[in-house]
Amino acid sequence: MNSISRALKVEILKMRRSRVPSLCLLAISLGPIVGSLFMIILQDPEHAKEMGIIGTKAQLAGSADWETHLSLLPQIISTGGTIVYSFLVAWIFGREFSNRTVRYLLAVPTPRPAIVTAKLIVATVWSIILSLWVFFCGTMGGILVGLENLEIDFLLLSFKEYSITSILTIILITPVAFVASYGRGYLPALGFAIFTVFLGQISGVLGWGGYVPWAIPALYSGAAGPRADFLFPGSFPIVIVTSLLGLIATFWWWKTADQRE
Repeated sequence: MNSISRALKVEILKMRRSRVPSLCLLAISLGPIVGSLFMIILQDPEHAKEMGIIGTKAQLAGSADWETHLSLLPQIISTGGTIVYSFLVAWIFGREFSNRTVRYLLAVPTPRPAIVTAKLIVATVWSIILSLWVFFCGTMGGILVGLENLEIDFLLLSFKEYSITSILTIILITPVAFVASYGRGYLPALGFAIFTVFLGQISGVLGWGGYVPWAIPALYSGAAGPRADFLFPGSFPIVIVTSLLGLIATFWWWKTADQRE
């Protein structure tokens, strides 16, 4: 436990001295901001067209209410969160290669499993913070644009659905951690993340999304319609198994890596 604590302090210090967490916060904030902008447009589409906010032929589905607004947040986190979380994890694991510090990290007396555990803890906690921030910004945005009749029970139910989508998205960061480690840098991990987003989109369109782990969070969020039409009882275990395989592979790589990496 002392080894993990020491490694964790080092990772937290690296986070504090870097601008990457702030950039991730800024990037993911765009989602709820755009969602609030949609609500403004839906409140008065004709006025929005006159102001040039949207094209004269543009049509937006939905209505300016809390149900529509809060339903956008899980969709935002399932797609935007995948990119932002992957970028964060790729940086946490891949920066050691970019900065050429990995050989020193592998040579220190701190056990390698403790190093990996610390990195994963920091990545997971920061991803959770980002998820909570998006829901907070989305809720405050709805209040600021004048959406009315927000019921606490509905807000809690929406938060529950949002939380499940966020968890499904966050636990899929482990394969990115492995690719960043095995690929010796953050660029392979970012390429892998972009590939998974495209894979999720394509599989969803083809009707295979329930079998592809990176499509399941978006399908659960309702991005493609009622989730019952796309998911099946084995969908969640697929996400969990994929996460565990990424976790095992990451620990394996760090355990067997040569100091000359």
